[in-house]
Amino acid sequence: MTIGVEPLRRRVLWLFLAVSAFAAIEPSPYEAMFVVSLAVFASGGLRFDRTMVPLIVSLALYNAGGLLSLAPWVDESESVTFIFISVYIALTTVFFAAAVADRPAERMETIRSGYVFAGLVAAALGILGYFDVAGSGAYFTLYDNSRAMGPFKDPNVFGPFLVPPMVWLSQDLILRRAGALRASLKLTVMLLGLLLSFSRGAIIDFLGSSVLLLGLTFLTAAAPRDRARTVAIAFAGAALIVVVVIVALSVPDIRDMALERASLTEDYDSGVQGRFGNQLRSIPMLLDLPFGFGPLRFGHIFPQDPHEVFISAFASFGWIGGLAFLAFVATTLYYGWRLSFRRSPLQPQVIALWSALLPQILQGVQIDTGHWRHLFLMCGCLYGLVAAERRERGGVAAKAAPPAEPQAA
Repeated sequence: MTIGVEPLRRRVLWLFLAVSAFAAIEPSPYEAMFVVSLAVFASGGLRFDRTMVPLIVSLALYNAGGLLSLAPWVDESESVTFIFISVYIALTTVFFAAAVADRPAERMETIRSGYVFAGLVAAALGILGYFDVAGSGAYFTLYDNSRAMGPFKDPNVFGPFLVPPMVWLSQDLILRRAGALRASLKLTVMLLGLLLSFSRGAIIDFLGSSVLLLGLTFLTAAAPRDRARTVAIAFAGAALIVVVVIVALSVPDIRDMALERASLTEDYDSGVQGRFGNQLRSIPMLLDLPFGFGPLRFGHIFPQDPHEVFISAFASFGWIGGLAFLAFVATTLYYGWRLSFRRSPLQPQVIALWSALLPQILQGVQIDTGHWRHLFLMCGCLYGLVAAERRERGGVAAKAAPPAEPQAA
C-alpha cells in the first residue's frame, strides 16, 4: 500500500515527537529523527514567512556569538559540544516553525498527539523507577530513588517536559475534544510523574500554565455557556489535583521528600558564594567581557553553574549572543500575547501553546533552560502559528476587497 506524501510527513512528525522523551541517550533518538524529518519535509513540506525573520535572525546571532566565544576554547570538547547543541536546537526551532506554518491545524494535532504519547511514556517510566519496579529505579530516578527523572538526566527537566501535554489534555477536556475518562487518566499518570520528580519549578510551571489556560479560555470564550464550562472544569481539575496529592502524600517517603523540597530556596542558593550571590557577582565581570567567559566557563570561575538562562547567555555567548537571546525572548513574548487574543480558527491552539510556554520562558530566571528541546519546540510552533495566522488574515482580506475597476482605454 502506497502512503501519500503528507500522511508520511505526519507519521514521521508524530514519531519525532514520540521519541522526544528519551533524552538520557546520547545521541538521542530525537536527534536521529530530526535528520529523518528534515529529509521527508524538505521537498515542499516547509513554509517560510516574513514573520519568522526575528526568530531566524535572533537565533543566528545568538549562535554566532557562541561561536565567537568558543574561539579560545576550541580544544575543549565539552565547550564545542555545548555550542553545537545550541546550533542544532536552533535549527530544530526553525524547522518546527516552517512545518507548522505550512499546515498549522493538521501538524499541530500531530505534534500534540506525539508529545502526549511521549509524556505518558516518560511519566510511566518515572513512576515505575520511583517505586523501583523490577529494579528500574537505577535507570529512571536520581538520589537513591528519591526523585523520579524518567528517561531524562535530570528531574528538573523531566518535570517541566510533562507540563505541555498536561495543558493540551486539559484543553481537550474544556473544549470537549476528548473522552473525559481517557483524558483524565492520562492527566493523572503525568501529574503523578510530575509530583514524584519533586521539581519545584515544574510544579510552579504546571500551576501557572493551568491558571493561564483557564484565564485565557474564559476571557476569549464566545458564549456564556463556554465560560461556565471553563469554571466547572477548573473546579473538577482542582479536585483531581487535590486527590492525587493526598494519595501521594499518604506514602511516608513521598511526604518526607515533599516537606524537604517545600522551601523555595536551598542552602546553596543564599550567601555570597551561593547561586544568587554568584549571579550578582558575575554581572560586573560580564560587562567588561564582550565575549563572555566562554562556553561552559562560568563554573570554572564560580563554585557552580549560573542556573539562570539570561546570565548564561551572556556568559557563554558574549554580548552578541546575550542581546540576541533577549531579543528572541522579547519577540516571542510579543507574538504570544498578541496572538492569544486575536480571533481566528487557530486561537485555541495558540492559547494552549502559550499557556504551556510562557511559564517555562519565565522559569529561565530560576534555571538554565537554554538546551531544553521541548521549550524550543514550543517556540518554533508559536512562530509557525504566527506565520499561518498572518497568511490566513491576508487571504481573508483579499477575499473581502472589492474587485478592481477596469481601466479606461
